[in-house]
Amino acid sequence: MDERVSFHFDVDGDNFASAGEASVTIKKILRQLGLSPEIIRRVSIAMYEGEINMVIHANGGSADVHVDADKITIILSDTGPGIADIELAMQAGYSTAPDTVRSLGFGAGMGLPNMKRYTDEMNIDSVVGKGTTVTMVVTI
Repeated sequence: MDERVSFHFDVDGDNFASAGEASVTIKKILRQLGLSPEIIRRVSIAMYEGEINMVIHANGGSADVHVDADKITIILSDTGPGIADIELAMQAGYSTAPDTVRSLGFGAGMGLPNMKRYTDEMNIDSVVGKGTTVTMVVTI
């Protein structure tokens, strides 16, 4: 692939039924572009975890995916409450999800750790009361 291709998705807040639609769509697109199953799996998992986080914590947001010859960049942005303590939020098992979300099988505190685990680079820019932007890169 010689030039960048980009995709934009809106992530609907408070709608677990549609959560993951963007990652499923990207999975199909990456398959059509001929990327390896391992790259597709890593991008799909990281993006899905981010989508779920936006639904649980931020009333939705947006996902932008840029596919270049050497990397895939995923930018997840929301205008939710922000993350007060990023270091704490990165600890496996730490969650601020309400019991109603946990009763649905979400909110186990593995979203951010899994996003980091399945990407080569991850940066979290968060301002309490303004929102969060997570940028992830998967090297091809």
